[in-house]
Amino acid sequence: MKTRKIFCAMALCGAAAPAFAQSSVTLYGLIDEGIDYTNNVGGHAVYEMTSGYAQGSRWGLKGTEDLGGGNSAVFQIESGFNSSNGALAEGGRAFGREAYVGLANEHYGTLTLGRQYDSVVDYLAQTTANGNWGGYLFSHPYDNDNTDNTFRLNNTIKYASPTLSGLSFGGTYSFSNDTNFANNRAMSVGAQYMMGNWLFAAAYLNASNPALTSGGAIAGASSTNGADGNFASSRLQIFGAGLNYTAGPATLGFAYTNTYIGDPVANVGYLSGDETIQPVTGPLAGGRVTSLRYQNFEVNGKYQFTPAFYVGADYTYTLAHYDATTGSVKPSIHSAGLMIDYSLSKRTDVYLQSAFQIVAGDKTGSSLDQAYVPGAQDLSSTSRQVVVRAAIRHSF
Repeated sequence: MKTRKIFCAMALCGAAAPAFAQSSVTLYGLIDEGIDYTNNVGGHAVYEMTSGYAQGSRWGLKGTEDLGGGNSAVFQIESGFNSSNGALAEGGRAFGREAYVGLANEHYGTLTLGRQYDSVVDYLAQTTANGNWGGYLFSHPYDNDNTDNTFRLNNTIKYASPTLSGLSFGGTYSFSNDTNFANNRAMSVGAQYMMGNWLFAAAYLNASNPALTSGGAIAGASSTNGADGNFASSRLQIFGAGLNYTAGPATLGFAYTNTYIGDPVANVGYLSGDETIQPVTGPLAGGRVTSLRYQNFEVNGKYQFTPAFYVGADYTYTLAHYDATTGSVKPSIHSAGLMIDYSLSKRTDVYLQSAFQIVAGDKTGSSLDQAYVPGAQDLSSTSRQVVVRAAIRHSF
Protein backbone atom coordinates (compact mmCIF):
# COMPACT_ATOMS: atom_id res chain seq x y z
CA MET A 1 0.00 0.00 0.00
CA LYS A 2 2.84 2.36 0.96
CA THR A 3 4.64 1.56 -2.34
CA ARG A 4 1.50 2.33 -4.33
CA LYS A 5 1.24 5.77 -2.67
CA ILE A 6 4.86 6.56 -3.57
CA PHE A 7 4.27 5.69 -7.24
CA CYS A 8 1.10 7.81 -7.33
CA ALA A 9 2.97 10.80 -5.90
CA MET A 10 5.75 10.39 -8.47
CA ALA A 11 3.21 10.22 -11.29
CA LEU A 12 1.47 13.39 -10.11
CA CYS A 13 4.81 15.27 -9.96
CA GLY A 14 5.66 14.13 -13.47
CA ALA A 15 2.30 15.25 -14.79
CA ALA A 16 2.60 18.66 -13.15
CA ALA A 17 6.15 19.41 -14.34
CA PRO A 18 5.29 20.55 -17.90
CA ALA A 19 3.02 23.26 -16.46
CA PHE A 20 6.03 25.28 -15.19
CA ALA A 21 9.10 23.67 -16.79
CA GLN A 22 8.35 24.30 -20.45
CA SER A 23 11.15 25.49 -22.70
CA SER A 24 11.53 26.63 -26.29
CA VAL A 25 14.43 27.22 -28.67
CA THR A 26 14.09 29.18 -31.92
CA LEU A 27 16.42 29.11 -34.91
CA TYR A 28 16.20 32.31 -36.95
CA GLY A 29 18.17 34.36 -39.44
CA LEU A 30 18.33 36.94 -42.18
CA ILE A 31 20.30 37.34 -45.42
CA ASP A 32 20.73 40.76 -47.02
CA GLU A 33 22.66 40.73 -50.30
CA GLY A 34 23.00 43.37 -53.01
CA ILE A 35 25.10 45.34 -55.47
CA ASP A 36 26.49 48.79 -54.63
CA TYR A 37 27.70 51.57 -56.88
CA THR A 38 29.95 54.23 -55.36
CA ASN A 39 30.79 57.22 -57.54
CA ASN A 40 34.15 58.01 -55.92
CA VAL A 41 36.51 55.74 -54.01
CA GLY A 42 39.95 57.32 -54.10
CA GLY A 43 39.04 58.97 -57.39
CA HIS A 44 37.44 55.93 -59.07
CA ALA A 45 33.90 54.56 -59.39
CA VAL A 46 33.32 51.13 -57.85
CA TYR A 47 30.72 48.40 -58.41
CA GLU A 48 30.71 45.69 -55.74
CA MET A 49 28.58 42.97 -54.19
CA THR A 50 28.05 43.54 -50.47
CA SER A 51 26.16 41.91 -47.62
CA GLY A 52 24.11 43.18 -44.70
CA TYR A 53 23.27 46.84 -45.30
CA ALA A 54 19.55 47.42 -44.61
CA GLN A 55 20.06 44.77 -41.92
CA GLY A 56 23.11 42.74 -41.03
CA SER A 57 23.09 39.18 -42.36
CA ARG A 58 22.90 36.82 -39.41
CA TRP A 59 21.67 33.58 -37.91
CA GLY A 60 21.01 32.78 -34.30
CA LEU A 61 19.41 30.72 -31.58
CA LYS A 62 17.29 32.10 -28.75
CA GLY A 63 15.31 30.36 -26.09
CA THR A 64 13.50 30.46 -22.79
CA GLU A 65 12.84 28.01 -19.99
CA ASP A 66 9.87 28.51 -17.68
CA LEU A 67 11.09 28.36 -14.08
CA GLY A 68 7.65 28.92 -12.55
CA GLY A 69 6.25 31.84 -10.61
CA GLY A 70 6.60 34.23 -13.56
CA ASN A 71 10.36 33.53 -13.79
CA SER A 72 12.26 32.18 -16.78
CA ALA A 73 15.79 31.56 -17.97
CA VAL A 74 16.68 33.21 -21.29
CA PHE A 75 19.55 33.03 -23.75
CA GLN A 76 20.50 34.26 -27.22
CA ILE A 77 23.50 33.64 -29.46
CA GLU A 78 23.69 35.43 -32.80
CA SER A 79 26.34 35.21 -35.49
CA GLY A 80 26.88 37.79 -38.23
CA PHE A 81 28.25 36.76 -41.59
CA ASN A 82 29.08 38.10 -45.03
CA SER A 83 26.88 36.29 -47.55
CA SER A 84 29.06 37.54 -50.43
CA ASN A 85 31.96 35.32 -49.36
CA GLY A 86 30.72 33.30 -46.38
CA ALA A 87 33.11 34.93 -43.91
CA LEU A 88 32.18 35.64 -40.30
CA ALA A 89 31.46 39.28 -39.48
CA GLU A 90 32.27 41.25 -36.29
CA GLY A 91 35.98 40.51 -36.55
CA GLY A 92 35.52 36.77 -37.11
CA ARG A 93 33.71 36.14 -33.82
CA ALA A 94 31.57 32.99 -33.79
CA PHE A 95 28.72 34.89 -32.12
CA GLY A 96 29.79 38.47 -32.60
CA ARG A 97 26.36 40.08 -32.73
CA GLU A 98 25.10 38.83 -29.35
CA ALA A 99 25.89 36.08 -26.85
CA TYR A 100 24.18 36.21 -23.47
CA VAL A 101 22.29 34.26 -20.81
CA GLY A 102 20.14 35.50 -17.96
CA LEU A 103 16.95 35.50 -15.93
CA ALA A 104 13.64 37.23 -16.60
CA ASN A 105 10.63 38.01 -14.44
CA GLU A 106 7.35 39.19 -15.95
CA HIS A 107 6.95 41.87 -13.25
CA TYR A 108 10.54 42.98 -12.53
CA GLY A 109 12.33 42.74 -15.88
CA THR A 110 15.31 40.89 -17.33
CA LEU A 111 18.92 40.60 -16.19
CA THR A 112 21.43 39.18 -18.70
CA LEU A 113 25.21 38.62 -18.87
CA GLY A 114 27.46 38.42 -21.95
CA ARG A 115 28.17 40.30 -25.19
CA GLN A 116 25.26 42.69 -25.76
CA TYR A 117 23.99 45.98 -27.21
CA ASP A 118 24.28 49.24 -25.28
CA SER A 119 21.37 51.47 -24.29
CA VAL A 120 21.89 53.87 -27.23
CA VAL A 121 21.14 50.96 -29.56
CA ASP A 122 18.34 49.54 -27.42
CA TYR A 123 16.36 52.74 -26.85
CA LEU A 124 17.49 55.70 -28.98
CA ALA A 125 18.47 54.15 -32.32
CA GLN A 126 14.84 53.37 -33.25
CA THR A 127 14.20 57.11 -33.70
CA THR A 128 16.86 57.29 -36.46
CA ALA A 129 16.51 56.07 -40.04
CA ASN A 130 19.52 53.76 -39.81
CA GLY A 131 18.42 52.22 -36.51
CA ASN A 132 14.84 51.72 -37.68
CA TRP A 133 14.17 51.02 -41.36
CA GLY A 134 17.22 52.26 -43.35
CA GLY A 135 20.37 50.56 -42.10
CA TYR A 136 24.07 51.05 -42.73
CA LEU A 137 24.09 53.65 -45.54
CA PHE A 138 21.94 56.00 -43.43
CA SER A 139 24.33 56.04 -40.45
CA HIS A 140 25.63 59.32 -39.06
CA PRO A 141 29.22 60.08 -40.19
CA TYR A 142 31.54 57.24 -39.17
CA ASP A 143 28.61 55.95 -37.09
CA ASN A 144 30.06 58.26 -34.44
CA ASP A 145 27.11 57.67 -32.06
CA ASN A 146 26.90 53.88 -32.58
CA THR A 147 23.23 54.01 -33.60
CA ASP A 148 24.16 51.50 -36.32
CA ASN A 149 25.89 49.04 -33.94
CA THR A 150 29.51 49.55 -35.01
CA PHE A 151 30.45 48.09 -31.63
CA ARG A 152 28.85 45.77 -29.10
CA LEU A 153 29.77 45.63 -25.44
CA ASN A 154 31.72 42.65 -24.06
CA ASN A 155 31.66 41.46 -20.42
CA THR A 156 28.29 43.15 -19.91
CA ILE A 157 25.57 43.02 -17.29
CA LYS A 158 22.30 44.39 -18.68
CA TYR A 159 18.98 45.18 -17.04
CA ALA A 160 15.82 45.77 -19.11
CA SER A 161 12.54 46.68 -17.45
CA PRO A 162 9.12 45.46 -18.50
CA THR A 163 6.88 48.07 -20.13
CA LEU A 164 5.07 50.02 -17.40
CA SER A 165 2.23 52.24 -18.65
CA GLY A 166 4.15 52.88 -21.86
CA LEU A 167 7.53 53.37 -20.16
CA SER A 168 10.50 51.03 -20.57
CA PHE A 169 14.06 51.62 -19.38
CA GLY A 170 17.34 49.84 -18.77
CA GLY A 171 21.08 50.04 -18.47
CA THR A 172 24.37 48.22 -18.93
CA TYR A 173 27.69 47.92 -17.14
CA SER A 174 30.66 46.38 -18.98
CA PHE A 175 33.76 45.16 -17.14
CA SER A 176 37.27 46.01 -18.28
CA ASN A 177 38.54 42.55 -17.26
CA ASP A 178 41.80 44.34 -16.48
CA THR A 179 43.87 44.77 -13.34
CA ASN A 180 43.09 48.47 -13.81
CA PHE A 181 39.35 48.35 -13.11
CA ALA A 182 38.55 51.43 -15.22
CA ASN A 183 40.73 50.55 -18.23
CA ASN A 184 38.25 50.00 -21.10
CA ARG A 185 35.02 49.73 -19.15
CA ALA A 186 31.66 51.14 -20.24
CA MET A 187 28.23 51.98 -18.86
CA SER A 188 24.99 53.13 -20.46
CA VAL A 189 21.37 53.94 -19.58
CA GLY A 190 18.30 54.61 -21.69
CA ALA A 191 14.52 54.83 -21.78
CA GLN A 192 11.53 54.91 -24.12
CA TYR A 193 8.02 56.22 -23.54
CA MET A 194 5.03 55.41 -25.76
CA MET A 195 2.06 57.79 -25.61
CA GLY A 196 -0.59 57.37 -28.27
CA ASN A 197 1.06 57.99 -31.64
CA TRP A 198 4.25 59.31 -30.04
CA LEU A 199 7.47 57.53 -29.13
CA PHE A 200 10.03 59.43 -27.01
CA ALA A 201 13.53 58.07 -26.36
CA ALA A 202 16.76 59.10 -24.67
CA ALA A 203 20.08 57.37 -23.90
CA TYR A 204 23.58 57.94 -22.53
CA LEU A 205 26.85 55.98 -22.86
CA ASN A 206 30.24 56.54 -21.29
CA ALA A 207 33.36 54.46 -21.95
CA SER A 208 36.91 54.88 -20.64
CA ASN A 209 39.81 53.92 -22.93
CA PRO A 210 37.53 52.19 -25.49
CA ALA A 211 39.28 49.95 -28.03
CA LEU A 212 42.66 50.41 -26.31
CA THR A 213 42.78 46.87 -24.89
CA SER A 214 41.88 43.54 -26.46
CA GLY A 215 39.77 42.08 -23.65
CA GLY A 216 37.78 45.03 -22.36
CA ALA A 217 34.28 46.35 -22.90
CA ILE A 218 35.02 47.56 -26.45
CA ALA A 219 37.69 45.38 -28.04
CA GLY A 220 40.69 47.09 -29.62
CA ALA A 221 42.71 46.34 -32.72
CA SER A 222 45.00 44.02 -30.73
CA SER A 223 42.11 41.61 -30.17
CA THR A 224 42.48 38.29 -31.98
CA ASN A 225 38.91 38.77 -33.20
CA GLY A 226 39.50 42.29 -34.51
CA ALA A 227 38.44 45.67 -33.25
CA ASP A 228 34.92 46.62 -32.19
CA GLY A 229 35.04 50.38 -31.71
CA ASN A 230 34.84 53.15 -34.28
CA PHE A 231 37.42 55.36 -32.50
CA ALA A 232 40.10 54.25 -30.05
CA SER A 233 40.47 56.99 -27.45
CA SER A 234 40.84 57.85 -23.79
CA ARG A 235 37.12 58.58 -23.46
CA LEU A 236 33.92 58.09 -25.44
CA GLN A 237 30.71 59.82 -24.39
CA ILE A 238 27.44 59.64 -26.30
CA PHE A 239 24.08 61.09 -25.35
CA GLY A 240 20.95 62.00 -27.23
CA ALA A 241 17.19 62.04 -27.53
CA GLY A 242 14.65 61.46 -30.26
CA LEU A 243 11.01 61.01 -31.10
CA ASN A 244 8.77 59.32 -33.65
CA TYR A 245 5.23 60.32 -34.57
CA THR A 246 3.02 57.84 -36.43
CA ALA A 247 -0.19 58.86 -38.17
CA GLY A 248 -1.73 56.05 -40.19
CA PRO A 249 0.77 54.96 -42.84
CA ALA A 250 3.19 57.83 -42.15
CA THR A 251 5.99 57.95 -39.56
CA LEU A 252 8.06 61.05 -38.91
CA GLY A 253 11.15 61.09 -36.74
CA PHE A 254 13.69 63.46 -35.26
CA ALA A 255 16.87 62.55 -33.41
CA TYR A 256 19.70 64.51 -31.81
CA THR A 257 22.93 62.87 -30.67
CA ASN A 258 26.13 64.32 -29.23
CA THR A 259 29.39 62.36 -29.31
CA TYR A 260 32.65 63.32 -27.59
CA ILE A 261 35.90 61.45 -28.32
CA GLY A 262 38.83 62.43 -26.10
CA ASP A 263 42.48 61.96 -27.14
CA PRO A 264 41.72 59.87 -30.24
CA VAL A 265 44.56 57.44 -30.84
CA ALA A 266 43.31 55.89 -34.07
CA ASN A 267 40.18 55.38 -36.04
CA VAL A 268 40.03 51.60 -36.27
CA GLY A 269 36.92 51.23 -38.38
CA TYR A 270 36.79 53.79 -41.17
CA LEU A 271 39.63 56.18 -41.92
CA SER A 272 42.09 53.62 -43.22
CA GLY A 273 44.20 56.30 -44.86
CA ASP A 274 44.67 58.31 -41.67
CA GLU A 275 45.13 55.89 -38.81
CA THR A 276 46.69 58.41 -36.44
CA ILE A 277 44.39 61.35 -37.33
CA GLN A 278 47.38 63.66 -37.78
CA PRO A 279 46.63 66.86 -39.78
CA VAL A 280 49.31 67.44 -42.42
CA THR A 281 48.12 70.76 -43.93
CA GLY A 282 45.71 73.55 -43.09
CA PRO A 283 45.00 75.30 -39.76
CA LEU A 284 45.78 72.19 -37.67
CA ALA A 285 49.04 71.35 -39.45
CA GLY A 286 51.76 70.03 -37.17
CA GLY A 287 49.33 69.40 -34.35
CA ARG A 288 47.87 66.35 -32.68
CA VAL A 289 44.10 66.11 -32.45
CA THR A 290 43.07 66.18 -28.78
CA SER A 291 39.34 65.72 -29.17
CA LEU A 292 36.56 65.15 -31.69
CA ARG A 293 32.95 66.14 -31.14
CA TYR A 294 29.96 65.41 -33.38
CA GLN A 295 26.47 66.83 -33.01
CA ASN A 296 23.98 65.06 -35.29
CA PHE A 297 20.57 66.57 -36.12
CA GLU A 298 18.41 64.13 -38.10
CA VAL A 299 14.93 64.31 -39.59
CA ASN A 300 13.46 61.22 -41.22
CA GLY A 301 10.19 59.94 -42.59
CA LYS A 302 8.62 56.77 -43.89
CA TYR A 303 5.33 56.30 -45.77
CA GLN A 304 3.71 52.87 -46.11
CA PHE A 305 1.81 53.21 -49.41
CA THR A 306 0.54 49.61 -49.22
CA PRO A 307 1.25 46.74 -46.80
CA ALA A 308 3.94 45.60 -49.26
CA PHE A 309 5.47 48.93 -50.32
CA TYR A 310 7.09 51.83 -48.47
CA VAL A 311 9.38 54.79 -49.16
CA GLY A 312 11.69 56.32 -46.58
CA ALA A 313 13.99 59.34 -46.58
CA ASP A 314 16.27 61.13 -44.15
CA TYR A 315 18.57 64.14 -43.83
CA THR A 316 21.26 64.63 -41.17
CA TYR A 317 23.21 67.79 -40.44
CA THR A 318 26.38 67.01 -38.48
CA LEU A 319 28.32 69.79 -36.82
CA ALA A 320 31.86 68.60 -36.07
CA HIS A 321 34.34 70.24 -33.73
CA TYR A 322 37.96 69.10 -33.93
CA ASP A 323 40.44 70.37 -31.31
CA ALA A 324 44.19 70.02 -31.74
CA THR A 325 47.31 71.27 -30.01
CA THR A 326 47.60 73.86 -32.80
CA GLY A 327 43.99 75.11 -32.87
CA SER A 328 40.45 74.01 -33.68
CA VAL A 329 38.11 73.80 -36.66
CA LYS A 330 34.36 73.31 -37.09
CA PRO A 331 33.47 71.57 -40.36
CA SER A 332 29.93 70.47 -41.16
CA ILE A 333 28.73 67.27 -42.83
CA HIS A 334 25.49 66.95 -44.78
CA SER A 335 24.08 63.43 -45.29
CA ALA A 336 20.88 62.38 -47.05
CA GLY A 337 19.29 59.07 -48.02
CA LEU A 338 16.33 57.58 -49.87
CA MET A 339 14.99 54.01 -49.69
CA ILE A 340 12.27 52.22 -51.68
CA ASP A 341 11.21 48.78 -50.42
CA TYR A 342 8.78 46.23 -51.88
CA SER A 343 7.84 42.95 -50.17
CA LEU A 344 7.48 39.92 -52.39
CA SER A 345 6.18 37.90 -49.43
CA LYS A 346 6.11 38.06 -45.64
CA ARG A 347 9.76 36.99 -45.51
CA THR A 348 11.31 38.35 -48.74
CA ASP A 349 11.67 41.90 -50.00
CA VAL A 350 13.69 43.85 -52.55
CA TYR A 351 14.91 47.40 -52.01
CA LEU A 352 16.74 50.30 -53.62
CA GLN A 353 18.79 52.78 -51.58
CA SER A 354 20.79 55.89 -52.32
CA ALA A 355 22.95 57.86 -49.88
CA PHE A 356 24.81 61.15 -50.39
CA GLN A 357 27.34 63.01 -48.26
CA ILE A 358 29.15 66.35 -48.56
CA VAL A 359 31.77 67.73 -46.16
CA ALA A 360 31.71 71.54 -45.92
CA GLY A 361 33.05 74.39 -43.81
CA ASP A 362 36.45 74.44 -42.12
CA LYS A 363 39.21 72.14 -43.38
CA THR A 364 41.30 69.93 -41.08
CA GLY A 365 44.12 69.11 -43.48
CA SER A 366 43.51 65.38 -42.95
CA SER A 367 41.32 62.66 -44.43
CA LEU A 368 38.47 63.98 -42.26
CA ASP A 369 37.96 66.49 -45.10
CA GLN A 370 37.09 63.67 -47.50
CA ALA A 371 33.53 62.41 -47.76
CA TYR A 372 32.76 58.89 -46.55
CA VAL A 373 29.28 57.39 -46.71
CA PRO A 374 29.24 54.61 -44.08
CA GLY A 375 29.20 51.39 -46.10
CA ALA A 376 31.25 52.75 -49.00
CA GLN A 377 34.41 50.79 -49.81
CA ASP A 378 36.64 53.70 -48.75
CA LEU A 379 37.01 57.48 -48.68
CA SER A 380 36.17 59.72 -51.59
CA SER A 381 39.02 61.73 -53.10
CA THR A 382 36.85 64.83 -52.70
CA SER A 383 34.36 66.27 -50.23
CA ARG A 384 31.42 64.48 -51.94
CA GLN A 385 30.36 60.86 -52.28
CA VAL A 386 27.27 58.99 -53.53
CA VAL A 387 26.36 55.32 -53.00
CA VAL A 388 23.47 53.50 -54.70
CA ARG A 389 22.40 50.00 -53.67
CA ALA A 390 19.96 47.42 -55.10
CA ALA A 391 19.40 44.36 -52.90
CA ILE A 392 17.24 41.44 -51.80
CA ARG A 393 16.55 40.49 -48.18
CA HIS A 394 15.16 37.22 -46.86
CA SER A 395 14.38 36.29 -43.25
CA PHE A 396 13.72 32.86 -41.78
